Amino acid sequence: MWFLAQLSPEDPSYNVQVGASLRGPLRVDALEEALTEIVRRHETLRTTFSDAGGEPLQIVSAPPRLRLSPLHLAGPADGREAEARRLAAEEALRPFDLTRGPLFRALLIRVDDEHHVLALTMHHIITDGWSTGVLFRELGALYGAFSTGGPSPLPELPIQYADFAVWQREPLRREVFEKQLAYWKRQLSRNLPAVDLPAAAAHHVVPSYRGARRSFLLPPEMEEALRNLSLDESATLYMTLLAAFAVLLHRYARQREVVIGTPIAGRTSFETEDLIGFFVNPLVLRIDVSGDPTFRELLRRVREIALDAFTNQDVPFEKIVEALRPQRRLGSSPLFQVWFVLQNSSIPELELESLAVAPLEPDAPLDRGPAGTARHDLRLGLSRTPSGALGGTFEYKTDLFTDSTIVSMTRNYETILRSILEEPETRLSDLGDRMAAAECQEETRRRLEDGEAARRALTSSRRKPLSATAADRSNP
Repeated sequence: MWFLAQLSPEDPSYNVQVGASLRGPLRVDALEEALTEIVRRHETLRTTFSDAGGEPLQIVSAPPRLRLSPLHLAGPADGREAEARRLAAEEALRPFDLTRGPLFRALLIRVDDEHHVLALTMHHIITDGWSTGVLFRELGALYGAFSTGGPSPLPELPIQYADFAVWQREPLRREVFEKQLAYWKRQLSRNLPAVDLPAAAAHHVVPSYRGARRSFLLPPEMEEALRNLSLDESATLYMTLLAAFAVLLHRYARQREVVIGTPIAGRTSFETEDLIGFFVNPLVLRIDVSGDPTFRELLRRVREIALDAFTNQDVPFEKIVEALRPQRRLGSSPLFQVWFVLQNSSIPELELESLAVAPLEPDAPLDRGPAGTARHDLRLGLSRTPSGALGGTFEYKTDLFTDSTIVSMTRNYETILRSILEEPETRLSDLGDRMAAAECQEETRRRLEDGEAARRALTSSRRKPLSATAADRSNP
């Protein structure tokens, strides 16, 4: 992330924001004290990164006193909340300077006496999705204690992120890394293909991170059926959904192999579970889709590839890049351009004493950038909604893909999932035929709707009385 920041220092796509609407009697002083204590407890929140001869060096500053100066909104009451959300979104896009910091910002907006909006923005280099759960739990506990004049109820942390960084460099760990790195060299060094999707335009020399999202929802019964199919194959839901995504990419790229990036939590020891920091590690999955296998056969391949990757997860992604030295392209991740994530566990909700708290953006995954940005060419994120349904979102770079292409991908992904539930022995070529048939039906339906709309418009125009100006009547 430090390297990417050197290439594009103004890029906001690695900004992470968590926000909440707070209704009730807010104690601003208690909130300020709670956030100050969290920054004191977690060194990452007061860390900056200097350039030490081409390498990043972590600089941990002394604990500051965090000051909250609520931004008071004026104007009509019914428009203030929308204005608060706009200001929070604007804050999420403001770049960070990794050298100067701070890399943790708190914005408090006063909508009225009983309604505030809190936006906490961080650079991804100091946080991840797991860290958000830690942040929310500590903020709730500390605010509750400080609002009643009590002391902090939290025990001191036994280690800090810098301890984890040192641990990664110990001789014993280096032996483990070397063994695992050998696996990644075998897996990724030979002719690693880029997923060649039908883009609307070529990659820009100067990268743009403009993005858009399209969401979809699968019914609860489909999620249960997919879990049962996974169990039948001694696989997980993650593996089944990933295999279906590989089928989709194969359909569009027409390649024998597809390469997909996917995150893993990276917290393999319990001492790291209560730390705020960047522990998540990208894994690169090289999936062989050749030979027209059945979906069941492909799922077995994906299972083995995923299990091998999980076994060798300890090597930091940047060390793999350093070892393989792939050709770099501005605005694109090395080794993979397509990202897949299944959010198995939801982030705990923020709870503050005597306040009704609602997220600014419900169910927003923390591995994606602010709205209007895209970190990868294409990203598919899936998570279970509170109702039990399986929700998904395609995030894509608008410089590369049109909305119609993503609409087609969304429908085809759903077609794949429905088809494999009906018949897991379906071959990839047959799945491709089903997608083509579904696309043809959709195109026919769209044309019929367009034709009907045109017919109604024409009929309506014929019923309108003709009118003419005086000049028209005198000069027919």
